[in-house]
Amino acid sequence: MFNAFIETMIAKQRWMLILQGLGNTILIAVCAIVIGTVLGFIFALMKISKLRTLRFISEIYTTVLRGIPLATQLMIFYFVIFAPLGMDKLLVAILAYGINSGAYCTEIFRAGIQGVDKGQSEAGRSLGLSKRQTLVNIVFPQAIKAILPTYTSEFIVLIKETSVASFIAVMDLTKAGDMIRNATYNAWIPLLSSAVIYLILTVGLTKLFGLLEHRLAKSDYR
Repeated sequence: MFNAFIETMIAKQRWMLILQGLGNTILIAVCAIVIGTVLGFIFALMKISKLRTLRFISEIYTTVLRGIPLATQLMIFYFVIFAPLGMDKLLVAILAYGINSGAYCTEIFRAGIQGVDKGQSEAGRSLGLSKRQTLVNIVFPQAIKAILPTYTSEFIVLIKETSVASFIAVMDLTKAGDMIRNATYNAWIPLLSSAVIYLILTVGLTKLFGLLEHRLAKSDYR
């Protein structure tokens, strides 16, 4: 077993493919969650706006992006929209994942904001705060604590969904394992290695966000 691992992963420095794929996976996920967070915040505010046009635009955005499979969206972004422009595949993947994540973040943020008791806003306004000050100082801090578990899940799901980036030939972790499999005709070592790395990433992030959630919960009692 050890010799098979050496021949499959270490020989000819094939482990470098795994390292490169892991780097791209993390890069796509981190950049996409940043884009998704920004878009989600903007569209969430649009969705709770009093202006019907803004609510309609936000509703179309979330309905379309959440209703079409991510793999299909990724291929549309690359082959239909960006391929004629010659855009780098990795950048296309980041944009596609970010825009898709934004639709889910929109609903997460909207639910968090609307989940804060209206009495909190009324209390802020009665103290002389403007609507913006009430949102920033009273509503948003409480909403962040409420949405953190769901937001964490979105980030973890995003990391696992980067595995379909190989549909447009992006070198992600899954693609790296598959390339080693094709080169060595050994399926179980490279693919199980990729699976273990995904597991370590997701479990580690779950623990990390769990600690953050615990600290935020403790701050409520101070």
